[in-house]
Amino acid sequence: MKGRGFFFMQHLIQINNLSELPSAAKQLLHLFPGKKIFALFGTMGAGKTTFITAVCKELGVTDTISSPTFSIVNEYKSAEGEKIFHFDFYRINSINEAYDLGYEDYFYSTAYCFIEWAEKIEELLPEGYVKVVFTKDGEERTLTVE
Repeated sequence: MKGRGFFFMQHLIQINNLSELPSAAKQLLHLFPGKKIFALFGTMGAGKTTFITAVCKELGVTDTISSPTFSIVNEYKSAEGEKIFHFDFYRINSINEAYDLGYEDYFYSTAYCFIEWAEKIEELLPEGYVKVVFTKDGEERTLTVE
């Protein structure tokens, strides 16, 4: 797909059951080496938090990984001591809440940022972020990544 002088390549990652999550997480990180901002889109129950958990484990996080539904952001550390931020913007009521959170300090750092409900703050996402769209059919999940 081409537009405005940019080339966007789509990748599909199929997850048929939970046992395939580690492989899918490894695949995502392999497809986008050096990328740190991952914006996740999908309906409630599509598997965003579960997938982020698998990606964080692939990065060597040993902390308990949970959705920051009420705190909006959780911080973890990778095996190498790198910061990893996990956002859940589901409960925000306006874009101003992201400004109040100081999103720039997170998104423009060198840390990994995994963002659930990114559609609520899409206008704030930095250029070059990786868009991950979740669709589900029963237990199967398809991630369309660009």
